[in-house]
Amino acid sequence: MTITRTLRKFGATAALAVATTVAAPAFTAPAQAAELPYGQDVSNYQPTHDWGASGADFGIVKATEGLDFKDKTFARHWKELDKHEVVRGAYHFGHPKNDPVAEADFFLSVVNSQPAEKGDLLALDLETSDGKSVEHVNKWAKTFLERVKAKTGVTPLFYSGYAFADQYGKGLGAYPLWVAHYDKAKGTVATPADWKSWTIHQYSDAPVDQNVSALSIDQLRALGRS
Repeated sequence: MTITRTLRKFGATAALAVATTVAAPAFTAPAQAAELPYGQDVSNYQPTHDWGASGADFGIVKATEGLDFKDKTFARHWKELDKHEVVRGAYHFGHPKNDPVAEADFFLSVVNSQPAEKGDLLALDLETSDGKSVEHVNKWAKTFLERVKAKTGVTPLFYSGYAFADQYGKGLGAYPLWVAHYDKAKGTVATPADWKSWTIHQYSDAPVDQNVSALSIDQLRALGRS
């Protein structure tokens, strides 16, 4: 990865009116955070990550970036998550300078090259504008997400930092929000832009990216492949 790290340690280069299968409940009290399902996300920066010892209920791993970057550790992580019965997901690091349909198809080609299981999650990681306007980035995200949903039937998660999502995420509220905000205690993050609730809160990047979900494990699986 040659991109400057913004929110987390990624490798080189992690229809909108349709509701998600399971709506993420709004967070109601910080005291609930201790009970929320725990997850981690990794990329080629953690090639030998031990999922068996991770304590994670769910794990989301990098598959692709842009138009041609395949994470060399994706297949291993994908297999290990299944082996240890961890709810798993794959994410694509997007670049709004490229064609969103081409990026979505590239992402799916890599994910589909691995065995699929019921409940597998899909996600778009969008952290850079590539110098494009807010309108361009917003349209790009909508097109990518719509393409993935049309091709798979899965409503993908939208990942970004709080400030980026608030600026570029208008009209994306139908997609489950995976938001990074390290200044908030786990499970206490507010919702940016048009989202009414959050699905996953990435609250730390040490020693790896750490997350909690506002959904139960069964509800998370329900967001994935059927």
